[in-house]
Amino acid sequence: MKQELLELLAPLVEFLDTLDPSEAGAAATLDDRFPATGAKMQALAVLYSEGLKAGWLCDRDGGPGVRYSRVSKAIGAAEFSIDAVSMDRPGPGHTHPNGEFDLCFAADGEPEFDGNPPGWTVYPAGSWHVPTVAGGSMNILYFLPGGAIEFSPKPE
Repeated sequence: MKQELLELLAPLVEFLDTLDPSEAGAAATLDDRFPATGAKMQALAVLYSEGLKAGWLCDRDGGPGVRYSRVSKAIGAAEFSIDAVSMDRPGPGHTHPNGEFDLCFAADGEPEFDGNPPGWTVYPAGSWHVPTVAGGSMNILYFLPGGAIEFSPKPE
């Protein structure tokens, strides 16, 4: 099933290789090209849910309300690492040295990720945040260019 997930992600990673997460409108571009409600992304959401139920996805405990796993590392020209996270509350604060692309699927309730509805959220290079899900639970795929992420308190 993990191989099936990687196959579904391949065209998405290919497109992400062409985007700069610091570019204004990157999330809108992704919403247009790969809408979370579209057939391909919904197939991805179903496979994600199946992976959770089967225990091969998000098999690590990140504390109350947060489960995660690595889907892939060093994929595509930008050498994306891809992490899967299932959460219903805030996670650990971190910096995105090279930016971050987040594909968020509603799992329960009417969740928002950092105040955004299900779909794409993009953070520019050098940004910091506490990833927060409120109003339900979400299944999220994090695409990190160069696999770069630094867990830390908010920089001064």
